[in-house]
Amino acid sequence: MEAWFQTVPGVRQVTVHERTRCVVILYACPRSTILDAVRRFAWPQAEASVSVPAYSSRALTREFQEKLVTKVAVKFAGTLFLPTPLRIARVLWHSLPFLRQGLHCLMHRQMKVELLDAISIGISMLRSDFATAGSVMFLLELGELLEDWTRKKSVQDLAKCMSLNVDRVWLRTPSGEVLVPIAQIQTGDQVVVRVGGVIPVDGVVLEGEVMVNQASLTGESIPVVKRPDHPVYAGTIVEEGECVIEVRTGSGESRYDQIITMIEQSEQMKSNTESKASHLADQLVPYTFAGSLLSFLLTGNATRALSVLMVDFSCALKLAMPLTVLSAMREAGNAHMTVKGGKFLETIAQADTIVFDKTGTLTHACPKVAQVVPFGGNEETEMLRLAACLEEHFPHSMANAVVEEAKQRGLKHEEYHSKVEYVVAHGIASTVGNERVLIGSAHFVFEDEHCQIPDGEQAKFDALPTEYSHLYLAVGSKLAAVICIVDPLRSEVASVLRSLHQLGIHNAVMLTGDNQRTAAAIAAQVGINEFRAEVLPEDKANYIAELRQAGHTVIMVGDGINDSPALSEADVGIAISDGAAIAQEIADITIAGETLWELVRLRQISAALMKRIRANYRFVLSFNSALILLGVAGILSPAASATLHNLSTLGISLHGMTGLPIPDFPRDKPLLDSHMNDSVD
Repeated sequence: MEAWFQTVPGVRQVTVHERTRCVVILYACPRSTILDAVRRFAWPQAEASVSVPAYSSRALTREFQEKLVTKVAVKFAGTLFLPTPLRIARVLWHSLPFLRQGLHCLMHRQMKVELLDAISIGISMLRSDFATAGSVMFLLELGELLEDWTRKKSVQDLAKCMSLNVDRVWLRTPSGEVLVPIAQIQTGDQVVVRVGGVIPVDGVVLEGEVMVNQASLTGESIPVVKRPDHPVYAGTIVEEGECVIEVRTGSGESRYDQIITMIEQSEQMKSNTESKASHLADQLVPYTFAGSLLSFLLTGNATRALSVLMVDFSCALKLAMPLTVLSAMREAGNAHMTVKGGKFLETIAQADTIVFDKTGTLTHACPKVAQVVPFGGNEETEMLRLAACLEEHFPHSMANAVVEEAKQRGLKHEEYHSKVEYVVAHGIASTVGNERVLIGSAHFVFEDEHCQIPDGEQAKFDALPTEYSHLYLAVGSKLAAVICIVDPLRSEVASVLRSLHQLGIHNAVMLTGDNQRTAAAIAAQVGINEFRAEVLPEDKANYIAELRQAGHTVIMVGDGINDSPALSEADVGIAISDGAAIAQEIADITIAGETLWELVRLRQISAALMKRIRANYRFVLSFNSALILLGVAGILSPAASATLHNLSTLGISLHGMTGLPIPDFPRDKPLLDSHMNDSVD
């Protein structure tokens, strides 16, 4: 129901409450539109028309809400209505797991927080202070419940970020290929996957030979050749070629299970700050013991010593940090950004360099033909016709521009060439008659293929407008035409770069396959600090590696297959969501790409996250240290120490779950928010 209502134009947010059987709809359209949608809703049509996520956090959240309400209700009911003997028996029964964990630590000679809990509960019961022991266990159980919920929800949210997001696949049938919902795919079906596509199912190659990038599952950096009878796995990417896959159900795990296993076995989900918090909490345990022992030796008062034992740093440090990171990831998700792990947000806050691909990133990747300049006595229309005939075979943005221009001019371009050879990131080669025909970059046409400019036309070539990208067409080793392509820049680029500079990213770099003159003109127009022109995919990755070796923390923003090596090499790779599937799979963060202002928002979220984490550290260490000192001084009783400690843990955890304080900013001028700069520094 939520998924169906979200397809209604004007609906911003939908929430379905099962218990009360109501739907809450936030909309920005006429009320009559919503009422009409409610009248039209029907289960069969909704189930057939929308794709429901395979998993969500709805059930998980509801489960933990019920556990939390039940635990609190049972606690207060027992306190109000149970007689004293039954309350004592209940405390003794609940203490067994805590005491068992403490004994386990002793047997393995481990100085951990569980030992602190067991000793403080045990001493309270030996002193017949069952109320304190019960309160301590209740608050500890609440903390464990919140921590468990946080961990599981983080895993599910991250799994959702890494999910395939493939709704429909090409199914091969006797009558041809049919686009069908992936839910309809069954064992034995044959699925067609082409270059740049995500393999949506586990199966075996029936036909074709492809290069498959399996980095998302195996970590292999080099694509693997897959031929007939070779197994392929869901979530991997076809980099070259196309194939037919037969769906098989093997003994292995499903794609979702693989994702969960990968997350649980790795530390990717944790930021460095979270890991430091966990280690620091365990390292502080001996000092808590020492404080308790010192208090007893100095005062001879067991109550004061117990007050110290009631306080530990673990709950707040181990719980508040993941919740804060989760809150930041949720904030990013609300801003249409998918973050695959907390450590990437931390890295964003530390970055000092951002590298952009040009086409599809700084531009809208909707290039158009500005003009066609013929050479060697060729006719403009015939050269455009020939170029469109070659380019129609490949769904590249510049190729689409050529084909569209020919279509608008009414030029028909029937096949009159031989087989087309596509050279990745270079161009296209074919044969017309007995002559070799090339179309592509200057590097491909002039350096790799050694084509020449016709005699007497060097001045005409030098006068080509520099504000355009150039596509070179050569016939028989001679330049036949230059197609000038314009790809309009995003209107917000200059303002976004100024804002990023003010937020602490001092160096902005553009990498492009365009020629030097075009790249220089664009860099000067938008305020790029540095640029590299006529670069190949491996050049982009090598350049980023050089930046990192020089001590820079680098963000790479791209959208295409050729950006994938650079996205993988950078400290944080950011992909545009409407770009190539392989770029999104390899990237650490994906943004919607409607505007580049999302990069500014991402930097703000990261800076606010680090600011809150530092504030949490200061509060936890200072507040709990104060409780220990008050316990040693005899000002706080054990019950008061335990209550204040656990309430502060719950308070800082709930605070960590709230939205980050991120100010809005004007989008027509640079940010002037000085405190954000301080937090980044």
